[in-house]
Formats: sequence, C-alpha cells, structure tokens
Amino acid sequence: MILKRLLILTLLISSISLSAQIEEAELDKLIQKTLTTFDVPGISVGVFKDGKEVYAKGHGVRSLTTKKDMNSNTLVGVASNSKGFTCFALAMMVDAGKLQWDDPVRKYIPEFQLHDPWVTEHFTVRDLVTHRSGMGLGAGDLMFFPEGNDFTVQDVINNVKHLEPETSFRSKFAYNNNMFIIAGEVLKRVSGLSWEDFIETKIMEPVGMKNSKASYNRISDKSNIIDAHTRSEGKVIQIPHDWSETANAAGGIVSNVHDMMTWAKFLMNDAVTENGERLLDSRLFHELWQLQTPLTVRPGDWYNSNFRGYGLGWFVTDVKGGHKQVYHTGGLIGTVTQFTMIPDLDLAIVVLTNQMNGSAFNTITNTIKDSYLGYANRNWLEKYGSRNTDYLKYNDSIKADVYAKVSKIKGSPILPKPKQIVGTYTDDWFGDIIISHNEKGYSIKCERSPRLFGELLPYNATTYVAKWNDRSYDADVFVQFTFNEKGEAVSATMKYIAPITDFSFDFHDLELVKTN
Repeated sequence: MILKRLLILTLLISSISLSAQIEEAELDKLIQKTLTTFDVPGISVGVFKDGKEVYAKGHGVRSLTTKKDMNSNTLVGVASNSKGFTCFALAMMVDAGKLQWDDPVRKYIPEFQLHDPWVTEHFTVRDLVTHRSGMGLGAGDLMFFPEGNDFTVQDVINNVKHLEPETSFRSKFAYNNNMFIIAGEVLKRVSGLSWEDFIETKIMEPVGMKNSKASYNRISDKSNIIDAHTRSEGKVIQIPHDWSETANAAGGIVSNVHDMMTWAKFLMNDAVTENGERLLDSRLFHELWQLQTPLTVRPGDWYNSNFRGYGLGWFVTDVKGGHKQVYHTGGLIGTVTQFTMIPDLDLAIVVLTNQMNGSAFNTITNTIKDSYLGYANRNWLEKYGSRNTDYLKYNDSIKADVYAKVSKIKGSPILPKPKQIVGTYTDDWFGDIIISHNEKGYSIKCERSPRLFGELLPYNATTYVAKWNDRSYDADVFVQFTFNEKGEAVSATMKYIAPITDFSFDFHDLELVKTN
C-alpha cells in the first residue's frame, strides 16, 4: 500500500511539473532581454498547450524604419517551416491513390536527371524530401538565393544533373532545398494545381489558417508584415524582403503565430480539423513523423536524446524521458523562425523573428520547453548570448584579417595583369560570371543573379576576394584562379571567407571555366 501511494505521489508530482507553465510576466521579460541580447528588432511568440493558446504576443518592432509594433498578428515568412506543408500535400496525394512515396521521380517528371544515371532512375519522391540525395549542403541554392535571379522551377529541374554528389546516394544527411522545389513540381503535375493553390485551398483553408498565404506575393494587405533585418558591417540594418518565388515549395509560406498554432493544433489532433474533417489518413499522417534519414545525437545532448533525424518534412527527436519532439526551423535573408511540437504533452511553441539570428529563437523555445519538461532554469539567454558574442567576434576577426591582407598587397608586382584574368567564366548550372577591369579596378558580376555584383580585390598572386556591393549578404568569397603555362587564367573556384556565410550561398559548388 505504501509503495502504491508513493507511486501515485510520484506520478502526481511528475504530472504537475509537466503541466507547469512559465509565468507570462517572466516570459515577457525573457523575450525583451532576448531582443536586446541578440539585437533583434522584433519577435512574436506563441505557445499552445492542452488544446488552447496560452501565450500569443509580439515584442519589439516589425520594422526599424516605421517603428510599428510587432504583434501576434504580424506576418512573417516562415521559410523552411513550409517543408512540412509540402510533405503533407504529397501525403494527401498518396492518400488519394495518385502517388506513392517510393515511386521514381521520373514517373512524374520524365526529364528529371541527376549526375549519376543509376541514381536518376532510382531516385524516389521520398528521396526528394529527406535530404539524402548525396549532394552537398545547400547544393544549387544559388539558383534561387538571393532573390532577383532569373532561374525558374524548370531551370532547377534541368540543372540539378550538373551538381556533383559529395557522398553516395542515401548514405548521409545534407540539407537540400532544390529537391523540395522539384517535389513541389511533382505535386503540381499530380494534382493539377500549382503548389501555392494546393497549399492554400486544400490545407490552409480547411485547417483555418485565415491570415496565411503560400507566398509573399500573394499577401495583398502588407500593412502588418515584418521588414527584414540583418547585421551588416557590425550594425543591424533593415533590408528588402528577399525570397524567390521559384523556391516556394521549399520555403515560401507567410504566416503569424496564431495561424501557426492553429496548424500545430490540427497536426496534434491527428490531422483532423476543428470541424471534424480528416484531411489525411492517420497511418499516412504518422509516417510523416517517422525517421527517414538519421542524424547523430551529440555527446552531452542537453535533452538526453536517444535519437535524432529527419522524417518527411520534419526533424524528429526525443527529449527528456522519451517525449517525441517534431520540429523545424526556417531562415531567409533577414528573418529566422522556429516551430516545435511535443505531441504527447499537447505542446507547441512558435517563434517568429525579423533578424537572422537563430540564437534568439533557441533561447526562447528552450526556456519555454524546459518549463514544461520540469527542468530547473538553465539560463539559455546567458548560454546563447555569450556564444553569439564569441561567434560574431570570431567571424569579424577572420574578415578583418582578410581585408588587412588585401590592403597590403595592393599594387604589388606579383599580381596578375588585367588581361590575364578579365573575361567570362561559365558554370554549367549557374551560368556566366563576368570579371571586368577599368581605372577603378576589377568588378565581378553574376549574369543570371545580377544582385551578386561587386568588387574583385587582390589577395595574393592567384587569389582574389569578391566583395559584394550588397553588404547585407555577408557572403564575400575567395576567387581562386588556375593559370595555364602562358600565365592566362583558364578556370576559377570560389570559397566563402567566414563561416557565418549562409550555406545557400553555395559558391563553392561552382566549377568556373573561362570561356572568353
């Protein structure tokens, strides 16, 4: 009897600790400190627990220019949190008998080709959305990143065959947006609707996401939408919205915390809407959250996780005591977002920001999550704050060292003459990069992505630095030339200067050959 009572008491205490909610005033204070610590203009946060919204607020401003408040209705591009919608849509086509996850992609897109002919024939719809293509991290992302290029979805389909794999097929996780773009085209060809129309009419409308759209250009009322911001030359500045419509299936959705919590409620209700409509067979729905591509759990994992990996459009792991966590993050130039669910606790956390610093959303999500999991205060703000400061200093020091060397070598006799390097350099999938010279020096311009334009500065006898005019990109790269026996440049490769550069600036994947 005593043991029984102790067991009941233990379960009761556990239940209380798991249902505890961080105090609203305490959370408000944390978010305000997060804004300051990570120099983020605005953050909106939503917490969904036990069937209802328990917190939905905006903090800070949605724009440094207008100074208008960020609030819970403020629209934000959720970026790669769109991938869960893409996979849900494909699962609906499986449910309708129009598609199978393990069908070859070429069954629906006959012109689809990858670098390896065998992989091309065996590459399935499931492979498109599980980041196991064999290509490297962000391979080919320059076809949609940054905005302003002229690549279409069909260009992406036609060009992926030029992207050489880094590992064997299905052997390693490497995040890939272009495969999701192609998955969106599969959905279009199977359903007869554009990806955007399908997401809005077949998912958002029945789920009740009344303020969300499948792409930025579909937002007609932009009176309460963020402006994007980023750190440039040591200072946070406002920048133009940046997202290519070509990549909507990988990251185009615009939403707010209320709608994202509505999405979470629907998902944690086994894909049944508030009106009782089931949008997806239960078995197919739960397959979305099953591990497809494993990832290593880090030693000393903060949540004592036993497994981690990618499902179908979702990261999945377990946290403290085996609670399954389903989550994703998203990032555009100027904003990052995080969406987290722990279904057996009926808990969801949404953090939307207008500055590209992931330490901010991790601080908030982890603090909220800890309060429900029963952890003592682990002071994530201090942990991530000090780490963020050190990381920025590290990157700034790298860039300062590079440009110090650039200044010293200016005018050196060891540098090539303009006629040795000026010309057009062509990559099979990215197209032409033109290097010019005049009395002011060298310039570099990417023909199909004209916003990538800037100075080309000498670094040593064979290497220059591409310093992009748009300093918000933080994506300056080394340009390494290869010369023939006559001293003429015949090819070039690129490599980012500092690790802070977003992986979607995949200049390192270019194989540039001088064509004139």
